[in-house]
Amino acid sequence: MSTPAPLAALQSQLDALRGGRLRAADFSQAARAHTVELNLPPRYADVLHQLLDRLESSALFAEESCSFSQQDLLDSLQLWLDKASQQLATH
Repeated sequence: MSTPAPLAALQSQLDALRGGRLRAADFSQAARAHTVELNLPPRYADVLHQLLDRLESSALFAEESCSFSQQDLLDSLQLWLDKASQQLATH
């Protein structure tokens, strides 16, 4: 089964964010829009929105801070994408 288009788009955008080709705010806006298209249980949207809120807050800091590690947030977003893809593949 192939990856649904919204998840493929989010993966591409996350890769662009990691590569510095996309701003955190732009990724966040796109991710929030894509959650409407996905038929995932509500807890997935809740977790994603919490991660996006933290990502947006971390973008306010020029350096890694003790409260927000952008790398950790990007890793968590990747984990969310992986889990969402698994969820959609099994249902």
